[in-house]
Amino acid sequence: MQIQRKMVQLPSALGPLDNPLKGWAAYWFPWITQYYQPVRMNFWYVSWRELEPNPQDYRFEAFEQRWDSSPLTQNNHVVFRVYLDYPSLPTGVPQWLIDMGVEMRPYTEYGGGLSPDYDDPRLVQALVRLIQALGRRFNNHPRVAFIQLGFLGFWGEWHTYPRTELFASETTQRTVVDAMRAAFPDKILQARTANGYLGQHAWLGYHDDMFPEDTDGGEPWHFLPTLRRAGRDQNWKTACIGGEMVPNEALRLLTTDWNLTQTMLERGHFTYLGPYCPALENHNSNATFLNNSRWMVRKMGYEYRLSRLLWTPRLRQGRRLELTLQGENQGVAPFYYPWQVRMALLNAANQPVLSWNVNADIRRWLPGTFSFSTVSPPLLLPRGRYRLALGIIDPWRRRPSIRFANNLPVLNGWTVLEQVEVI
Repeated sequence: MQIQRKMVQLPSALGPLDNPLKGWAAYWFPWITQYYQPVRMNFWYVSWRELEPNPQDYRFEAFEQRWDSSPLTQNNHVVFRVYLDYPSLPTGVPQWLIDMGVEMRPYTEYGGGLSPDYDDPRLVQALVRLIQALGRRFNNHPRVAFIQLGFLGFWGEWHTYPRTELFASETTQRTVVDAMRAAFPDKILQARTANGYLGQHAWLGYHDDMFPEDTDGGEPWHFLPTLRRAGRDQNWKTACIGGEMVPNEALRLLTTDWNLTQTMLERGHFTYLGPYCPALENHNSNATFLNNSRWMVRKMGYEYRLSRLLWTPRLRQGRRLELTLQGENQGVAPFYYPWQVRMALLNAANQPVLSWNVNADIRRWLPGTFSFSTVSPPLLLPRGRYRLALGIIDPWRRRPSIRFANNLPVLNGWTVLEQVEVI
C-alpha cells in the first residue's frame, strides 16, 4: 500500500501580543503595580557605581535579583544599559575612582550633574575591565535579550549636548566599542547613533530614544538620516532596532499622530520600544489607543504566520516522517538569535514522545515568506494517533515559547499543526 502525502492550508489569526524579544520593553519601579498591556521584556538602567562599588567587586548577582523584584518582571527577558552619568541623579561613577582623582565636571543642563573625565586613563582602564567582567557574566546569559552600549555621555546616550566639550574622545569611544564587541560576541549590541566610529559596524544595532518624532523628521541629526549617511540603514536585517517613545506622549502618538507613528515603525524596522511605552498608560478604554497599540506589538519585530503544511498523515512503524512547512514573517524585522526549531509528536497526554531539530535558522526569516523541510527519526512508536507539533525553543525557559499568527491549538508551548497516525 502506497501512503500518500497530503497538503493542508493552515488557518490564520491575529498574532499574539506576548511573544518574546519583541514589543514593549517597559521599565519597572516599586511604585508601578500594573502594566496595562502584555510586556515580555523589561528595560533596566544600572549605574557603574551599583555594579562595582569596590575595585573588581562586581555585584552582578544583586543586579540580576532586581529583575525578579516584581511579578511584573520575573518572567521577562532583559534589555539593559550601564551609565556613568544620568542627569538629575547622583553620579554613577564609583566613589573609589573619584577618590583616585578622576575629575568630575559639573553641569546644569537637564537637571544638572557631574560629568566624569571620560579620557582619564584610570577610568578607561577600569571601564574596560568592567566590560570584560560583564561579558563573562552576560554574554551567554539566556535571559538577556539586547544590551545597549551605554557608559558614555548623558544617560549613557553617547552625547553631552549642548556641553560637547564634556564628551569622550574618539580614542575612548573606539576603546569602548571594541571592548564591548570582544566581550559580547553572542549578544546583539545597540548604539544610540551611527555617528563616527559607531557607524562603521555591520554587526551593530541601534536605538532611537525619541520615537517617532525624531526618527525621520527631516533634520540631518535625526535617527534614520544618521543611519543612512553611515550606510547602516540595512543593519536591521542582522541587528535589532529598538527605541523609546517620546515620554508621556503615548496617547497622542497612538491617536492624533497615529500616521506618523505607524509610518516610522515600519520605516525603521523596530523590534521593541521602551522603557517608556504605551503599556505604562491606562488608556485602554480608548478603542483607538488600544487597537493601535496592538497593531504596533504585532508589527514590531517578527510575526510568523504558518500557511501550508505538506506531510504524510499515515506512516508504518519504523518509517520516517517527511514534511515541508511554509509561512510568512508579517513583521518588520527578523528574529536575532538562533533559537532552535523543533518538531514533535505529542501523545494523548500532550507530551512529546518523539522530537527532532529542524535545520532552519530563524534569523534568516526576514519579512516575507519562508519555508523548511525536515525528516524525522524512525517512528519507533506504538500504533496510534499523534499530534504533529512545532516549537521554537527559548534557551532560557528550555521550552517552546514563540507562538504563531494562526488559529491552531497550543499545548505546553507546542503549536499543533495536524495529526499523524502510526500503523
